[in-house]
Amino acid sequence: MDGNAHRVLLIGNDPVTAATIRAALAAPAENPYATLWVRDLRAGLARVSKGGIDAILLDLSLPDSQGIATFDDIFLAARRVPILVLTSRDEEDNARQAVQRGAKDRVLKEHIDRYSFPLILRHVLERTAVDNALFAERERAQVMLNSIGDGVISTDMDGKVAYLNPVAERMTGWSRAEAFGRMFAEVFRIIDGDTRRTAPDPMKLAAQRDDTVGLAVNSVLIRRDGLESAIEDSVAPIHGQDGRVTGAVMVFRDVSEARVLELKLSHLALHDSLTGLPNRMLLNDRLNQAIALARRHRKKVAVLFLDLDRFKHVNDSLGHAIGDKVLEGVAKRLVAAVRGSDTVSRQGGDEFVVVLSEVEHARNAARHAEKIHAALSPPHAIAQHDLHIDVSIGMSIFPDDGQDAGTLLKCADIAMYHAKENGRNTYQFFKPDMNARAAERQSLEARLSRALEQREFVLHYQVRKNLGTGAISGAEALIRWVHPVRGLLPPAHLVPIAEDCGLIVPIGQWVLREACRQAQAWQTAGLPPVPVAVNISSLEFRHKDFLASVRAILAETRLQPRYLELEVTESILMQDVESTVAVLQVLRSMGVRVAVDDFGTGYSGLNYLREFPIDALKIDQKFVHKSTVNPNDAAIVSAAISLGRSLRQRVVAEGVETREQLAFLKTRFCDEGQGYYFGRPVVAEEFAELLGAPLRPPLASRPVSALGAS
Repeated sequence: MDGNAHRVLLIGNDPVTAATIRAALAAPAENPYATLWVRDLRAGLARVSKGGIDAILLDLSLPDSQGIATFDDIFLAARRVPILVLTSRDEEDNARQAVQRGAKDRVLKEHIDRYSFPLILRHVLERTAVDNALFAERERAQVMLNSIGDGVISTDMDGKVAYLNPVAERMTGWSRAEAFGRMFAEVFRIIDGDTRRTAPDPMKLAAQRDDTVGLAVNSVLIRRDGLESAIEDSVAPIHGQDGRVTGAVMVFRDVSEARVLELKLSHLALHDSLTGLPNRMLLNDRLNQAIALARRHRKKVAVLFLDLDRFKHVNDSLGHAIGDKVLEGVAKRLVAAVRGSDTVSRQGGDEFVVVLSEVEHARNAARHAEKIHAALSPPHAIAQHDLHIDVSIGMSIFPDDGQDAGTLLKCADIAMYHAKENGRNTYQFFKPDMNARAAERQSLEARLSRALEQREFVLHYQVRKNLGTGAISGAEALIRWVHPVRGLLPPAHLVPIAEDCGLIVPIGQWVLREACRQAQAWQTAGLPPVPVAVNISSLEFRHKDFLASVRAILAETRLQPRYLELEVTESILMQDVESTVAVLQVLRSMGVRVAVDDFGTGYSGLNYLREFPIDALKIDQKFVHKSTVNPNDAAIVSAAISLGRSLRQRVVAEGVETREQLAFLKTRFCDEGQGYYFGRPVVAEEFAELLGAPLRPPLASRPVSALGAS
């Protein structure tokens, strides 16, 4: 044990608190502490009797002693050793009594950390050293008291002021000459900060008891000019040569800043530092209160779990500073969209929780979800960007879906994921069968993280034909997951999960590389060259290395850029128009084609569509499917074809499945078609046969495990 270390005796039976304290006191490089730990009062008294202890940390709840009696026994055995009482919120009364009876301070167990706790202990030791010096060397007091940073004031037996040091003069507003001979209460006005009542005279108490006393924790000193400051103090009797009490001395300090810091730390412990909203800890407390109230009044509580859709691309493309601004804006809109009695909490990242207290019916929660969607739908104007933020909401209801906070939050979280799976920017109530589906999703997530490394992906290719000549005009590459248990899974089973768990970019790069490699392999085999189309997600398109990755893959596979077509949706194009134009212009300069996928389902303005350097429009299949039976859909398809021709862009109809749909598109002079009528997606070897020749040896059938991975 370091001989220079302060010896601190910890008396408490809670191993978690003990571990936290020992870690905190082991942290300081300077002013080290050696911590001794005993679990009960008997062991504590035995250790105190041996001496050599600089400070005592005391839990009032021990196996063999409880409450204020615990403090009294320790204090009696170690009157000159500073004692800090360790307390929880439900022990505040006992802790306050302990401070009044001589404890140096009380510390909430929840607030013990490696930064503040050593400082608190250091301050206590410093104050104790000052107090001891006053008792031990009275003749040196004048020099010392005039130089210390604490205020010092003394009185005689009649309670009249005998001395103030410079700090006390400054804090009271009285000079030593003016204060001398006046009653202590006139010079040193102290009140209870909560009740605003005059506090008991600590000098009189110390003299009467012939013992050290202290002010209440929330004591406030009112200066001569009315300025108030929070103070803490230690008051001790002064003895004459005959041992009798001749007066009292108070050492006090301004702790206003410390009180503000304590309140701030307390607030930070329960609130999110970015948005100021309640954090997980406070939310749990609020939700438990709401449940108790609802149970008493036979009402319901609704828990809404919110997750911002595709928020990751905002951070990836625009930076975390703008992402933080978005989160702050969302927080303000959420608070404005609910009642004052409701709770809005940030769980971390882009997740929020809303607790609706005392709800009459579940449909009230649905109305709140719709109100939240309406509040968040207007674009967020941040740093010259108009950002559209969508949110998926999952909802659970007390008591229908759970009886406690943890269950309700879990159910709402599960329902939120189902909202994402059902198209995002919507809401879903929790249903019992979602538990099984959530477990299935978690299993897929865990396996997907290894699928790329295990080479479990394969591409299928769907033919695209020229409607005028019937010739093959291209192929669309579509990823499939060869799951070791569930077999071949389509993109709908893996793309949403890949986006949520941050795997969409590396998977997308693999798709792009494999599609380019295959297109070049067909040409090398002597087959007619055809463009290959690859779908690009929002996160890929906005990724900082997207353009560099496209350029590198083309160089690596030696595919001419004109045989690569990238498909992006209207919503991707419109997320950040200025950035979009810049990326599209670079792609065009490289010779890469760009098509707008699912055209007609987004919200792009015609003016922007004219400005974007794009090559093709792909009409969404839901319009094509009904074009021969629904006049409105027929009109939309016709308008899209006319628009594309006017802009000199190729128009591709997706989802062509019948001869009637093909005839309709031909009469409207649509350029190209894609769908089951022309052929389902097939593996590369089968697509090569569609191009007109059997595969040559270099393209012999390979197992999935041989596919390249990025």
